[in-house]
Amino acid sequence: MPVVAFLEGVGSDASGRTVSDILERNDAWLEHEHDFIQWLFPLCEASEQVEGAPILSEDEVVHIRASRAAQDNLRRATARMLAFYRDNDHWLRSMDHNHLRITRMLKSVRLLVSLDEAVRLYDILMERVHEAGDPIASRNLRYWSDAVGLSYGV
Repeated sequence: MPVVAFLEGVGSDASGRTVSDILERNDAWLEHEHDFIQWLFPLCEASEQVEGAPILSEDEVVHIRASRAAQDNLRRATARMLAFYRDNDHWLRSMDHNHLRITRMLKSVRLLVSLDEAVRLYDILMERVHEAGDPIASRNLRYWSDAVGLSYGV
């Protein structure tokens, strides 16, 4: 279970990076690298963007939900990405690759941590979007609200 070991902080991703290695990278690196988000926020479905990205099994989901280390690292990853979105404005436009990342984050947090945490993440991101004058395409915002099972906010 390589993705479980990665999230528990005892393994590495397909490029040999640990969760801490990724979380310590600067914003420019986070913006330009495209193969880390699938490891920080894995799902049970294949990535359309990164071939070979991890796909969670039901057993892995159960293990991650029960693992204190994995939960701590998921929260650290969420905090790091929230700081990235707080400190940068380039994603606040109609269409941007970060919108796909946000959808993945919301789905993964809902699946692996809790619905409450996913809604909290959604609310923080939506506050940032509203402060910026609501520049993001409504279709993308619907993906985010759907990811956390909400029918409001868009």
